[in-house]
Amino acid sequence: MIRINLLPHREEKRRLRQKQFAVLAGLTAVLALALAALIWVGFNQAIEIQKARNKYLNDEIAKLDKQIDEIKKIREETQALLSKKQVVEGLQSNRSEPVQLLDQMLRQLPEGLYLKSIKQTGTKINVTGYAQSNARVSAFMRNIQASPYLENPNLVEIKAQEVNRQRANEFSLDFFIKRTQPDTKPGKGAPAAAGGKKA
Repeated sequence: MIRINLLPHREEKRRLRQKQFAVLAGLTAVLALALAALIWVGFNQAIEIQKARNKYLNDEIAKLDKQIDEIKKIREETQALLSKKQVVEGLQSNRSEPVQLLDQMLRQLPEGLYLKSIKQTGTKINVTGYAQSNARVSAFMRNIQASPYLENPNLVEIKAQEVNRQRANEFSLDFFIKRTQPDTKPGKGAPAAAGGKKA
């Protein structure tokens, strides 16, 4: 006996295919949403990690800036202390200078010449006085040049004058003191002679 299916099987198959398509579309949408959520979470985590790194770097930079400021202050204080040390060393090395100057003046002063005034400006000494002749002034200048403490005599002026009804030569003379200054190079404490002119 032949059986004939009179039911609408094509519509049923179409309805099943549509149902399968809807299920697959829903699953695809769910998977796409899950993937998008995972990507979003990953990006957010990467951003948070980068923010934490940036905060760490900024904190370290701030610490380094603070340390740099402290180093600058220490260097300034060190420089100020070195300057004070140099001043103190200069004062200690030159405290006997007036005694040496007067001693040398007495030693180098020739007969027939006497001083009226002595003026010191730094290492420069200006003396004025009277001499019996120009030769006495020249001898005084030679003595200064030969002195181990004095140097560079320079005659500023000489003129004839009458002093106590006697003829004399009034003169003005500049010369310089040889000073020893401490060597500021590290590891060297030996003083070095400063031979140039100073005003």
